[in-house]
Amino acid sequence: MSQAHQALQELGEYLRAALPQDILSVEVAKGELALVAQRSAIVKVLTFLRDDANCQFKQLMDVCGVDFPSREQRFEVVYNLLSLKQNQRIRVKVCTDESTPVPSVCGVFSSANWFERETWDMFGIPFADHPDLRRILTDYGFEGHPLRKDFPLSGYVELRYDDEQKRVVYEPVKLTQEFRGFDFLSPWEGYAGPLPGDEKAEGKK
Repeated sequence: MSQAHQALQELGEYLRAALPQDILSVEVAKGELALVAQRSAIVKVLTFLRDDANCQFKQLMDVCGVDFPSREQRFEVVYNLLSLKQNQRIRVKVCTDESTPVPSVCGVFSSANWFERETWDMFGIPFADHPDLRRILTDYGFEGHPLRKDFPLSGYVELRYDDEQKRVVYEPVKLTQEFRGFDFLSPWEGYAGPLPGDEKAEGKK
C-alpha cells in the first residue's frame, strides 16, 4: 500500500468517526477518496471539510450531476474539493430524485452558485435556498434537461434565424436525412481499397 493511499484511508476513517450520522460510506478507489453523505447534511459535511484543521478543503473545484434512470433516487450530485494545505482531493456524493431538492452549498462555497445552476439546467436537479436558480447554458424557453439519459439525442426543438421575420424562431426538430450507421473503425481498418493520393506515391518508383 502506497503512502498516499494510506493517507486517504486514514482521512476516510477520520471523517467517518467525526461525522458518523452524516456520512453513509467511504471508499478509496483508483487513488481517490470518495464518500457518500446524507442529502440533508451536505452543508454540514462540506463546512466540516472546509474548516476542520485536518481537512482544510478550501476550494470547491466542481459540482456536477450523474443520472441513473433505473435507480429509485436516480440522481447523484457530486462535489469535488481540493485541499492545497494537505495536497489532497476528495469527492462527496449525495443522492436525490426528480422532485426532492438538495440543499444549496452557496453559503459554504460561493463558487457553487454557477455550478448548481448548471446542474439544474442540465439535469433538472433542484437546489433548495439557492439565491438565483435559473438556466445558465440553455435558453429560457428550453424544454427539458439535456444531460438526462431519457432526453432525446436530437432534442425537441431547434432554433434558427428567420430572414423573412427578421427574428429568431423555434421549430420542431427536422432531420434532413435518416440517422446513419457508423462502424467506428479507424480509416485504416474500415476501408479496404487504396486511399486517395496513394497513386502519387506509386508514381515515384
